[in-house]
Amino acid sequence: MGGAVGLKGTDGRKTLRDALRKGAKPVSPERGLRFLEEVQRRSQGIEFLTAPGSMGSDIADQLELEYELVGRIGKTTTSDDSIGIARLMKRKRVDLMVFCGGDGTAGDVLEGIGQDAPVLGVPAGVKIYSSVFAINPVAAAESTVAFLGGGIPTRLGEVVDVNEIAFRKNRLSVKLFGYLTTPDSGPLIQASKSTTGLSEDSELDAIAEYFIEKISPGITYILGPGSTVERIAKRLGFVNKSLLGVDVVKGDGTVLHRDIDEATLVALTSKASRKTSTKIIISPIGGQGFLLGRGNQQISPQVIRGVGVENIIVVGSRSKIESLHPRRILTDSGDDEIDQQLRGYLRVITGYREEMVVKVE
Repeated sequence: MGGAVGLKGTDGRKTLRDALRKGAKPVSPERGLRFLEEVQRRSQGIEFLTAPGSMGSDIADQLELEYELVGRIGKTTTSDDSIGIARLMKRKRVDLMVFCGGDGTAGDVLEGIGQDAPVLGVPAGVKIYSSVFAINPVAAAESTVAFLGGGIPTRLGEVVDVNEIAFRKNRLSVKLFGYLTTPDSGPLIQASKSTTGLSEDSELDAIAEYFIEKISPGITYILGPGSTVERIAKRLGFVNKSLLGVDVVKGDGTVLHRDIDEATLVALTSKASRKTSTKIIISPIGGQGFLLGRGNQQISPQVIRGVGVENIIVVGSRSKIESLHPRRILTDSGDDEIDQQLRGYLRVITGYREEMVVKVE
């Protein structure tokens, strides 16, 4: 839940306290509720087992679901609770274990059960790079109902995690922890993140050169995370852009904010007059194709409304776009209206005076 306040994750008690102090709000309950609502709509014959309180039953009670309560938890929970509940679910021989969270929670589940039971993640974290997550809560519900109906097989999905300490120091250090058994639901399940290869380097330079030619000194640019946007920032003279954060610059290269949080962005974009003078520059995640909702939660639906979806500029190397299977860009902003406005087709700047039209789902 630390994404909106720029913390890049909440693993560990101290970081969690920092996130709460900064005004961060848990997103797992909302995402879990959306998942269960969709499961309920699609099927009435599923038996539910859930952990107590904030780990599950609070949400189930909102929907008046019948369920079997599993395990006990205290007022505050840690990764030990996630591991313990996962082990109990395994002993109960559940047909599918569904969790809400990010890569840290996936790692807890892996420690609890190994590959002994099918698992599916509902994306609700900051770091969501593992390939055991559905692309959004609705896709998770669709996959769940199909799997429990006997319609799809399983596969092994990667469980990876990013070192949060390195992450906050602007370094991406991804470690493979192992594999979980997960429904093989094709395009409903995200792929693992891939990194930029040496062959892409010249493509990024070409994108940056083309973008600099089109830039307007009077425009304010919100720069999303990633190496593609970082290359543009360097061409602007902004050599210390946060690789994994969100920054704001003027078209003349003046740095307004570095590693900004959602609240500051909302204040920046709340005035109607900003709508014609502010643009968002973002790039889809390599291997996954996510444009929103993965690692850039600071660019929230409220921020996008302030800027306008028509003022979002998407950049990405041709290699990155062509490596997406299926070839699509995904949006999981957490707001159905914003996601719907973005769906369809959009232009992606892929090189010097080169663009590709890519489908958005």
